[in-house]
Amino acid sequence: MKGKLFVVGIGPGKNDLLTIRAQKAIEQSEVIVGYKFYVELVKELCEGKDIVNSFMTKEIERCKIAIANAENGKIVSLVSGGDSGFYGMAGPVMELVQRKDIDVEIIPAVSANNAAAALLGAPVMHDHCSISLSDRLTPWELIEKRLHLAAEGDFVISLYNPKSKGRPDFINKAVEIFLKYKTPETVTGIVRNAERENQSIVITPLDKVLQEEIDMFTVIIIGNSNTREVNNKMITPRGYKL
Repeated sequence: MKGKLFVVGIGPGKNDLLTIRAQKAIEQSEVIVGYKFYVELVKELCEGKDIVNSFMTKEIERCKIAIANAENGKIVSLVSGGDSGFYGMAGPVMELVQRKDIDVEIIPAVSANNAAAALLGAPVMHDHCSISLSDRLTPWELIEKRLHLAAEGDFVISLYNPKSKGRPDFINKAVEIFLKYKTPETVTGIVRNAERENQSIVITPLDKVLQEEIDMFTVIIIGNSNTREVNNKMITPRGYKL
């Protein structure tokens, strides 16, 4: 029997933001593989299934376990927080399954960026980009170059992984770079635990960002030169004549 591997984005974690397609894939699966925190978010759908948990930095191990189970004829869901194709598990899976005879289906989902933007209002209505400040897989020199170019291009910029115990100063460096191109008053949104417990939402000027609580569960959205705050919401005009 030929196996099947679903790479399932589960969104921010709330059941009402889990897509029907993702739910059906998990329910159909015999084996669930994922980082323990994310598996816990969909535990109601995993009853009676074989569950393989692993730690945060074991992404490739999880992919290989999921692929091996699919090669053995199992229907497998590899769960990924947010959208699996957005800093998620879809990329390494697609690289690893080359020349393997298994059926892989990528299930899209609500990303952390989508969730944070919706909570803030409409901050990414115009051209925007996302940059992760984690240098675990990308050299800081390249991250720094991208920060300069994105800021110079007046993009709305979403920052992922802005601060951790191992790299507490990267967000400071990023803000310093942005202030070379953007005004101190640039409207900026800070969302922690988007659509999860202990959610917090702050809208602040760019030069006040470092006064707020920031961690690995935070998404920061820096507006472009036209972004404004209206009624405690961020709005980046698309250019429509209203």
